[in-house]
Order: sequence, then structure tokens, then C-alpha cells
Amino acid sequence: MHRILSRLGLRFEDPVDERAFVARFTLDDLFRTQAAMLLGAFVYCAFAVWDWILDPAHWIDTLFLRLTVATAVLLPATVALSWPAARPWAEEIYLGYCVVPGCVLSLIYLRLGPGFDHAAAGLIIIILFVSTLLPLRLPSLAIFCGLTWLWFAVCEAFATHERPGMRFINNFEIGMAYTLSLYAVGARELRARRQFQIEEALRRETQRSEAALSELREAQAHLVQAEKLAALSQLVAGVAHEINTPIGLALTTSTAADGDLRHLQRAVETGQMRRSDLTQGLSRVSEGLRLLFSNLTRAADLVHSFKQVAVDQANEERRTFELHGWLDDLMSTLEPLARRKGHAVRTRCEDGIILDSYPGALAQVISNLALNAIVHGYPDGRSGVLDVAASRSGESRLHIIVADDGIGIPPENLRKVFDPFFTTRRGKGSTGLGLHIVFNLVTSTLQGQIALSSNGGRGTRFTIDLPLSLSEGEAREPAEPRVVHWQSPGSASGSSEPLV
Repeated sequence: MHRILSRLGLRFEDPVDERAFVARFTLDDLFRTQAAMLLGAFVYCAFAVWDWILDPAHWIDTLFLRLTVATAVLLPATVALSWPAARPWAEEIYLGYCVVPGCVLSLIYLRLGPGFDHAAAGLIIIILFVSTLLPLRLPSLAIFCGLTWLWFAVCEAFATHERPGMRFINNFEIGMAYTLSLYAVGARELRARRQFQIEEALRRETQRSEAALSELREAQAHLVQAEKLAALSQLVAGVAHEINTPIGLALTTSTAADGDLRHLQRAVETGQMRRSDLTQGLSRVSEGLRLLFSNLTRAADLVHSFKQVAVDQANEERRTFELHGWLDDLMSTLEPLARRKGHAVRTRCEDGIILDSYPGALAQVISNLALNAIVHGYPDGRSGVLDVAASRSGESRLHIIVADDGIGIPPENLRKVFDPFFTTRRGKGSTGLGLHIVFNLVTSTLQGQIALSSNGGRGTRFTIDLPLSLSEGEAREPAEPRVVHWQSPGSASGSSEPLV
């Protein structure tokens, strides 16, 4: 039987899906079903008026039967569905609710004098109620049809009909009603099963999509973190190389000064100290100390600048800071890497700009733009100039331009550079997340806008417009980046394309 129902689409092969469907089908809109059951109990009792018209002498007996069925079966079954413990047996409750009054109806018509001449109409009403208002599945409805029809036939065997042929007419009408109800309920269940399958497939696909999206976001987060660490590692390499020079000179100078001091010490101990030797020795030691102080100061300044930049990039806290000094510290960590590649860095910043923002995010933006220019703007090894300029724009805005005179960006790539994972150097270690990080930080964290201007062979210019003080509340959603072409390379201090 299960195999036949499965082939007809009236049973699922997976028992879990079958149980889930049955629970949903039988308990869907339970309040409406209980209201229908109360209505059914009322109608079943109300038909006592029909009994009185057919046989006034015995209608009290039939009224008693109807009230007994309503109070003993119909109403308790309706109330039982309100208990969560009874809901797994909902289909059995519906079946009992239908079978008992259907079978008792045959006894009622057997009690009435001419009752079986009109029995088909009463039973058809019950069939109509069962097939339209109760969530019975096809197997349960088939059980209802078989039991009530069998009991109807048994009771009819003891009845007498006033007109010949009524036995055939009754069974013919009831049989057609059963057939139509079985078809209607089967079609309804088939549609419900297909809808259930579609919804389950959508739910599972949604879960798979959400899981895949979660994995993608996690992978992207790891890649973004790796990109940030890669940018910081380049700064470390550049600063380490730059620090190596003053420290090496300081070491050499200290070694020479130590030798001069030893020479003076031996001269003093032997009593052969001459005025000229003392003067010359002190002069050499003094020069050595000056060089030592100068180089160690240079190394300390580099370490301080790098420490401030590294702390800012690692710290996501908002604070108020003076832009000029902060920008000098940041660019001092980028200059060593640029000089190693043969590039010059020019920085211009208007004095007195106080920024209330996220210095770590802004440092990440400028660092990524500068490193992107160094890596991608000069692929042939030629030297170039990187310009960084900052100035006020009105009373409450900040205008930052990061420009280079490299090869520029091809027109077909202009609208792709901010997309995640887009890169033209995938085989050379690039992840394609540097400018994507820049775009998200500018438009979301820093609440600003970014515009890209480029023309092949004439360099690239990024124009950033930021508020001097961030507004309270959550960062806004990123907007679409603005991409324009420009006809002349210009400089960072020149006019820029307006932002929208």
C-alpha cells in the first residue's frame, strides 16, 4: 500500500518528510478547523427538525441520539485538539469525529418511519462536510467512506422503502458522493504535498545558501585580515630597512668613538698626553656623539611614527587628532618602501585640521592606496611620484587626494577595481581586496565618498571626501563608487572631479 501511495504521489519515501507533512497538513489553521467542528456539531443536532417533519412520533429518540453523539464525541474531540499532547493524534481524532456521527445517522434513519427514503441526502451532507472542512488525508477518508457505507448497507437491510428502487438510488447517490469526495480530497492532498516539497526544497536550499554565505563571509574576513597584515608587513619591511641605516651608522660611530676614548685613556695613563692630542681626541668624540645622537634620533622617530601608525591600524576606536602631524607620521612609514622602489613621496596638508574620526581606518585607506599605486602603477620598474594632499572642503568636510603618475587603469577595469577579489595580478600574490577594503572603510566607517579618476598611461587619482566630525549612530551602508575619466594627469594639489 505504501508503495502504491508513493507512486501516486500521496506518500513520501522519506519517513521524516512524511511525518512533517502529516503534522502540518492535519494541524494547519487549527483554529479554523475547530470552528468548523463546532459548526458541524450544531448542524448535526439541528437536523432533528428534519426528523420531526419526517416522523413526529419518534423524533425525540433521534434527538437524543444526536445530542448524545454531539456531547460524547463531537465536542470532546473538538476540545481535545486544544491540548498539545493530543495533537499528534489529530488525524485519528478527525476520523473518529466523522465515523461515529456517520454511522449513528444510519441508526437514526432506521428509527424513523420513512427515514431511509431520504437517508442519502443526510449522509451526503456529512460527506460534503468531511471532504471540505476537515483536513483528512485520502487514506483516512477512504476508511471513513468504507465504514459508513458498510454500516449504511447493514442498517438499510432492516429498513422498508415506500417506493421500489430506493435502495439502488440511495446507494448510487452515496457512491457518487464518495467518489467525488475521494477525488477532491486526493487532489487537495496531492497539491499540498507538492507545495510541501517545494517549500522544503526552498528551505533546504536557503539553509545551504546561508551556510555557503556564512563560509564565504568567514573566508572573506580571513582574506581581508590577511590583506591588512600583508599591507602592514610591507610597512614593516620598509621601516626595518630604513631603520637599519641610522642604527648601522650609530653602531659604526660608537665603535670609532670607543676607540678614540681608549686612545685618550692610554695617553693619560702613560703621561704622554699632548694638548694637540687632547684637542683632536675631544673633537672626534664630540663629532661621534653628534652623529650618534642624530642617527639614533632618526631611528627613534621612525620607530615612534611606525608605532603610532601600527597602533592606529590595530585600534578601531574613534578619537580626535590633528591631521597634519598624524599624516606626517603615516607617510614617514610609507616613504622607506617608496624609496626602495625608486619613487618620491610628496605630502601636503593644510595646518590646523582637527579630525574626529577613526585614525586606524583612515590610515588603512591611505596606506592601501599608496601601496596599490606602488605595486600596480609602475610595473615596468620605472620611478614615479606619489602625491598625497589634504585640505578643508567648506566648513565641515575634508578633501584628500592620493594621486600617482603611473600607467593608470584601463577603461574596461575602472568599474571593477572596487569589487571584491578583482585583481590583475592574481598569479603574483594579489588577493584583489585592497581597494575593496578602501571603499568599505571610506563609505561605511568614515561616512565619506570616494571617486576614482584615471586615464590609461597618465596616472590615477583617488579623491576622498570625509566629514571632519562623524555623525552619531551606526555607519551608513556603502554607496556606489564614482568612477570618471580625466584628460590630464594634473597633480594632487590641483582641481579634482566633484563628488556626488
